[in-house]
Amino acid sequence: MDPFVNEKDFELIAQDRYTFAVLCRILQGSCEWIRSDHGSLILCHSEMPYPVWAWTPDGCGEDTMETAWNLAHKERPLQEGYHYNMKYDLAEYFIRRGRDSGLNIRIYQQLFAYDCPSPAAPDQPTDGNLYCCTEKDLEEAVEILSDFYRESGLTAPPRSKCIEKAKQTISEQALHFWKTGDGRTASCCYYQCTQELASINSVYTKPEYRRRHYAQHMVFLVTKKVKESGYTPMLYTDANYPASNACYEKIGYILRGKLCTIAAVQ
Repeated sequence: MDPFVNEKDFELIAQDRYTFAVLCRILQGSCEWIRSDHGSLILCHSEMPYPVWAWTPDGCGEDTMETAWNLAHKERPLQEGYHYNMKYDLAEYFIRRGRDSGLNIRIYQQLFAYDCPSPAAPDQPTDGNLYCCTEKDLEEAVEILSDFYRESGLTAPPRSKCIEKAKQTISEQALHFWKTGDGRTASCCYYQCTQELASINSVYTKPEYRRRHYAQHMVFLVTKKVKESGYTPMLYTDANYPASNACYEKIGYILRGKLCTIAAVQ
């Protein structure tokens, strides 16, 4: 196993271009830890508190899964709090191997990957408008991104990381709010581009503004924006929120892939 990736690895990930779009983007940046055999297994961890990504081809053999388990157990142990994003067959293998080792591993989150080839306008009207954030919105952007992490149940990154993300997406004109008719910030999201894909992330609505279709209209207009810029819009959703997923499907999102996050339960 090599501590680097090459063009072959990106060709492999392209087999799962939607479900592993984030991994592709991570590998193009700086990572704390990478292992790849350039054929059937790629493991990658950017930094804490983010999850480790494990790519395997569909129908991979148990020898590959055992290699993944041994590397994970040695380098990024689940019992030390690391989470892993992977396909369901590999997750089931990890759960079984954990049971054999006295480790209680469970599926922490089920994720759907969608793309949107043809955006469709929401059929429910709402008030307000899409707003592209500027430098003067930095503090508010950091607060709302922090709220997103807290409410989603994800391990929140340090505030410094939220500031860094807000600054980056603002500079790229990729961070958006939905402003209500009276000018208040109700929702937010941003997008990141990787090759031909634009992933829409951190879709969040403040509790007092929910069920007013703000997020649906915001995502639709951001989706239109990235589509008109020549990218294929995509996003990840939590499979356990069917109502939210149905909203995305109504504006043209199509389910393309599934993966899960596993974690050790103390």
